[in-house]
Amino acid sequence: LTGVLDDCLCDIESIDDFNTFKIFPKIQKLQERDYFRYYKVNLKRPCPFWADDGHCSIKDCHVEPCPESKVPVGIKAGSSNKYSKAANNSKELEDCEQANKLGAVNSTLSNQSKEAFIDWARYDDSQDHFCELDDERSPDAQYVDLLLNPERYTGYKGTSAWRVWNSIYEENCFKPRSVYRPLNPLAPSRGGDDGESFYTWLEGLCLEKRVFYKLISGLHASINLHLCANHLLEETWGKPRWGPNVKEFTRRFDPIETKGEGPRRLKNLYFLYLIELRALSKVAPYFERSVVDLYTGNGHEDAESKALLLDIFRDTKSFRMHFDEKSMFAGDKKGAKSLKEEFRLHFKNISRIMDCVGCDKCRLWGKLQTQGLGTALKILFSEKEIQSLPENSPSKGFQLTRQEIVALVNAFGRLSTSIKELQNFKVLLQQTR
Repeated sequence: LTGVLDDCLCDIESIDDFNTFKIFPKIQKLQERDYFRYYKVNLKRPCPFWADDGHCSIKDCHVEPCPESKVPVGIKAGSSNKYSKAANNSKELEDCEQANKLGAVNSTLSNQSKEAFIDWARYDDSQDHFCELDDERSPDAQYVDLLLNPERYTGYKGTSAWRVWNSIYEENCFKPRSVYRPLNPLAPSRGGDDGESFYTWLEGLCLEKRVFYKLISGLHASINLHLCANHLLEETWGKPRWGPNVKEFTRRFDPIETKGEGPRRLKNLYFLYLIELRALSKVAPYFERSVVDLYTGNGHEDAESKALLLDIFRDTKSFRMHFDEKSMFAGDKKGAKSLKEEFRLHFKNISRIMDCVGCDKCRLWGKLQTQGLGTALKILFSEKEIQSLPENSPSKGFQLTRQEIVALVNAFGRLSTSIKELQNFKVLLQQTR
């Protein structure tokens, strides 16, 4: 991949250099901080769009909920968190003991973390939420340590996984049902058409709707890259070895294997990176205020985390080829407002589709990255509110909850990692030739 991206004035090489030498090392460090490593998520919400087709039974995917007595106090603070009687039989107890094995979602926390969460809950409750987030108060919502549950290949694939992406693309990307995206196994056969009619249609869209599709495609590409880069290479004597799988990468992105589709997907990944990078540069004034704390209860660590975050913001501002979001929604005010509302509703719908993912680990990272992108869009649509924030008091005009902040940073961290991994695959491909 080389050259200038569509719909913006930035080239791929500039992003590669900027990400590798400035952003990636710092965002990695930030994600290791307590404030950003724990994410509250409900992995038990039923799919709202179709009958549940059963959760993934692969051990890398699925984890049974632990009985209440096994759940750390800090996770269930403020709720009774009752499980059904069926959750207390011996099989469930055995499954719970196995929950920390390969690929399971690990929700165990240290005593220090438990105490911090009680403080976090108090702190978050005192804030004015900008919008209602994903059922944080539900008894089924739990904190997950993202560092103990890295996003990687789980074996979850086939019709169930395709159905989720198909619903996102076919029903939420402003797309007529008569136009099928390329290489979609759930779409009717189109004979010799390799998807060119799809791209003819896409180029005819207004910028805003074209951007929406590219964001979703970029997110899809990024997730696929993570799975290729952190693949189960072998499992001997119960000791798994994870690493980059060149064959899997080629299958998903090679121009010949994907009939030219792979490079388009990767370009959309870069486009998504630019959008979220722009959001980080725009939200900096919100965090630069003394009234905003990255609160964990550890004053020294909180100060260090905020200093590192502000350092990253300075880097994002120094980037010279930002996407110009002013080119979007630039028409008449009534039309622009209506289109923004459509964006909001479509993203809300996509976040709900993530509850249809049958693999717990895939669902965890899907929900986090979707929420991170939704937060980035919220920031880009709130520039005036951010610019007029009061220095010494919370603002009702623009507010970010801790969940949105954690999702924003980790979602961008995933994109940064994707672009870094793409450089690694380039080297590996050259070595295999």
